[in-house]
Amino acid sequence: MSANAPTDFLPINGTDYIEFYVGNAKQAAHYYQAAFGFQPLAYAGLETGLKDRTSYVLRQEKITFVLTTALTPDSHIAEHCKLHGDGIRVIALWVDDAGRSFEETVKRGAKPYLEPKTETDENGEVVLSGIHTYGETVHVFVERKNYKGVFLPGFVKWDPVYKPASLGLKYVDHLVGNVNWGEMNTWAEFYHNVMGFNQLISFDDTDISTEYTALMSKVMASSNMYIKFPLNEPAHGKKKSQIEEYIEFYCGAGAQHVAMATDNILETVAKLKSRGVEFLRVPDAYYDTLMDRVGKIDELLAPVKEQGILVDRDEDGYLLQIFSKPVQDRPTVFYEIIQRKGAKSFGKGNFKALFESIELEQGKRGTL
Repeated sequence: MSANAPTDFLPINGTDYIEFYVGNAKQAAHYYQAAFGFQPLAYAGLETGLKDRTSYVLRQEKITFVLTTALTPDSHIAEHCKLHGDGIRVIALWVDDAGRSFEETVKRGAKPYLEPKTETDENGEVVLSGIHTYGETVHVFVERKNYKGVFLPGFVKWDPVYKPASLGLKYVDHLVGNVNWGEMNTWAEFYHNVMGFNQLISFDDTDISTEYTALMSKVMASSNMYIKFPLNEPAHGKKKSQIEEYIEFYCGAGAQHVAMATDNILETVAKLKSRGVEFLRVPDAYYDTLMDRVGKIDELLAPVKEQGILVDRDEDGYLLQIFSKPVQDRPTVFYEIIQRKGAKSFGKGNFKALFESIELEQGKRGTL
């Protein structure tokens, strides 16, 4: 790659953490431990000197979730929860130089969220900076090469007795953002021009549609492919699409779902179900022609069908994926569990069956 390539100015090492603003962080932390197998890592709150918020940090392999709740009704965290319900506020990116990351993105048009600042404690220092993106979502750049603590300065180790086993979730494969009508190209250009991302793939309403609903999507990715952000916007259909439903209940653009990778999706999904996680189910007829569509796979068809796993193939291999139902009462945030067997795509061949199953759920909610 040439020294003048547009991606060179913002090297990203991976997803550092994803922070949710929630109504009750203590209970949300218990849910992610019990249901998804996240392990307790760190805590900050009244006992550590915070007066306005409490945060619980959980980790599973390379996936770190921060669950933050307001302690006062006039907090911006409380306002965020009032408007959006539980949702993702911060998508933090691990970088070598948070100051330069801020400078390079702001000079290319990003709206500043957090001026570069250094936080320290006895374990070293962390440099943080941040920019605004779609809706109220922000990216925080985290430079932690000089830090040896459990998470960030101000956090202490959280070591409760209750520690259900991990379930084999490895890393964030991609994170999907939903934006409003006509905004997809604007935000795709933002990620390209401001952050140096490239368009990996795009789908229009001829690719992602059913008899009733449709959407359009572009996948933006960092040059090293560590970060992949599909961006969805609604497309016109006979009825209300899942993207319109999300925007209506989230009251604007936001992060729709986190796709988490596993090395054994059959085992992981079986354990998730045993812990109460609910998944969308495609009609059994989907599996009648599955082998004709995707060819030979390593897994036996019977357990794939039993667990409701979707399979798709591209020129590089195949993938297995499944989508949870929303994990809170508003039909907004959900999760994807994905296992890649070489495939670099996002399951285009599954879109129609998946959307039809989503429409069944929308019909039950009266929002289709």
